[in-house]
Amino acid sequence: MFLQTIVNGLLMGGVYGLATIGFSVVWGVMGIINLAHGAYVMIGAYVAYVLNQWLGLDPFLAMAGAMPVLFVIGYVLQVALLNPVMRTSLLLTLVVTFGIDLILIDTFVQIFSSDVRGVQTAYSGRSLALGPVLIPYVRLAAAVLSVAVATAAYLFLNRTRTGQAILATALDREAARLMGIVPERIYGLTGGLSAAVTGAAGCLASTLFPISPTLGLTFLGAVFVITVLGGIGSVPGVILAGFAYALVQAFASTYLGANYQEIVAFSMFLVVLIVRPQGLFGKRFYGEAAS
Repeated sequence: MFLQTIVNGLLMGGVYGLATIGFSVVWGVMGIINLAHGAYVMIGAYVAYVLNQWLGLDPFLAMAGAMPVLFVIGYVLQVALLNPVMRTSLLLTLVVTFGIDLILIDTFVQIFSSDVRGVQTAYSGRSLALGPVLIPYVRLAAAVLSVAVATAAYLFLNRTRTGQAILATALDREAARLMGIVPERIYGLTGGLSAAVTGAAGCLASTLFPISPTLGLTFLGAVFVITVLGGIGSVPGVILAGFAYALVQAFASTYLGANYQEIVAFSMFLVVLIVRPQGLFGKRFYGEAAS
């Protein structure tokens, strides 16, 4: 049981970490706590569901369709609604993102109803047996793809001119402007990229969780905890923190009961906030943490 619990936690950790990258980067670059972030996970899951039902496309391959869709949604919302208010107050950005979240959820309720749906594949019920440990193929594929997409996001931020512009804007907005970078454009790109990566996580989540308009609420609490654990804006940090969070949940669920997994996870969140506010794997400033 001990080894199986570790495997279950590790296989879920990648998806949690991938779902957190966009939230963490937006917070680090723009100082926005995006309460609509969970809705991006939900939309990605529905895109995977629709492509699977209409075209028979594997939900993992559906990421290629979900990411452009989510990029456009994230970019438009950032430029049209968030850029005008982000320099006013934190409270106003919270209100606006909360409103966006409600609108997106209600829109999908109208389109798909509140019925719970699921994505099934030919290998959904199959597992790889390693002695007494069972590794479901779906969870294994989701974990591997999560790490692959996260690695691509990290390389983009650190090895491309656009990524460097995002990091420079996060570190010093005015200095970046003097270098010819337009912060408002960078914020739009950051919002779009955040939504795209989160949409990929939604496609992976569609194979592991029941799909409904409230799916994102399952992730919103987790991304807060993982962001704090990993360090705001640190892509490697949130991936490692995602694995740590999932392991804690798995052990709490196995040995204490499913009702205790959230209590234990959020208790860990509070302890880290008190002892190391910059996170277990992050540094004090985003530009340093992501470099």
